[in-house]
Amino acid sequence: MAFISNGTTILDAGAFQASLGNLVLISEQTASGSASISFTSGIDSTYPIYKFEFINIHPSTDNVAFQYNGSTDGGSNYNVTKTSTAFIAYHKEDDTDTALYYETGNDLAQSTSFKSLVLGIGNADDEQCCGELTLFNPSSTTFVKHWISHVPSHSYQSYIYDWRTAGYMNTTSAVNAVQFKMSSGNIDSGTIKLYGIKDS
Repeated sequence: MAFISNGTTILDAGAFQASLGNLVLISEQTASGSASISFTSGIDSTYPIYKFEFINIHPSTDNVAFQYNGSTDGGSNYNVTKTSTAFIAYHKEDDTDTALYYETGNDLAQSTSFKSLVLGIGNADDEQCCGELTLFNPSSTTFVKHWISHVPSHSYQSYIYDWRTAGYMNTTSAVNAVQFKMSSGNIDSGTIKLYGIKDS
């Protein structure tokens, strides 16, 4: 537990509660055999930072990636140019295999393709992914749009994978819509929540 100068904890001082108060739920969508989930409203100049939270995203197809792309035309097209990086840590359930490395096959270099936030998600009943994607200043018409993502997953091979990706959407147009989908098949179930972070 962290302490501040008068001997009380940060939690006692209300810092934790205050930070939660800055997170404003804008909308949420729940998948049910959905080809994709699109957020076409609520991403504007109201907040400087937007956060998507992924809760129990379960694919219909085994060994697939969970992906996203941005739009500058309200969702008519999801094809924003992106450059990104990615690294993972993993650990197998039987403790026979562990690693931490840069994932060269999961980065983009000026690509309009959907960006994979996590690979190899299993579709067994208990397999899914959870995590978050944070998008910075999407309404800027001056700068590129940076983003970071952290998504742990239960893989089809009984591993825990911890995926960390980051990058930027290389456009000075406002990004005003975001879509999520699987690399193959549907999103069988799961919820995605969109938050704005005020006073940030």
